[in-house]
Amino acid sequence: MKRFRILVVDDEERILNFLRAKLKASGYDVLTACNGSEGLEQAQTQEPDLIVLDLIMPKMDGFEMLKELRSFSAVPVIILTARGADIDKIKGLTLGADDYLAKPFNPDELVARIETVRRRLAPTERRKAHEQLSLGDLTIDFKKRLVVVRGEETHLTRIEWLLLSELAQNVGCLMLYEDLLTRIWGPEYRDDIQILRTWISRLRYKIERDPNQPALIRTVAKTGYIIEQPSD
Repeated sequence: MKRFRILVVDDEERILNFLRAKLKASGYDVLTACNGSEGLEQAQTQEPDLIVLDLIMPKMDGFEMLKELRSFSAVPVIILTARGADIDKIKGLTLGADDYLAKPFNPDELVARIETVRRRLAPTERRKAHEQLSLGDLTIDFKKRLVVVRGEETHLTRIEWLLLSELAQNVGCLMLYEDLLTRIWGPEYRDDIQILRTWISRLRYKIERDPNQPALIRTVAKTGYIIEQPSD
């Protein structure tokens, strides 16, 4: 069986060497890159299963790499950086990172977070109760991971797809903020409601006729969201 492959992108050689040894000892295949440009090349040619990404790097920093990466890949990304400010965390998650860990860090916690993301990749597909669902102008094909809006295929990022899948598999049921945050990002993000609101807004922009007056994803104030069959 192919081993889970991790790409570590960091300009500090000591960090690269340490993480290579730690992750290999934990049972992973490990690739490394010392800047964002090299990281993008590795991501395209080696197709890692997950990327651990530093932000402060020469030539191309982590934010730039993540933005470019998301134009062609949905590979999970864990940001590992000395920039621990909330504004950097929010920017990284909004650009499409799956998790954010500040340096100095506990290597065992990093491995635990990698395992959390890894477990989250497969269960979403196993939970599917049916292969296709139609909600007004929206059609979701869970098997093909295909979303069609008013007859046109619509591209969703990995986070948008996970959010839509969770809501669509619970049509008419209230999904609490904490439940969605925990299922999509992990328990450490259960209180980051602003991140959830940002991604719900992006999802609405892609699937709603009028994102400012959503007919599909309804907000329940101070509680959560419900996806509903729209009325005619």
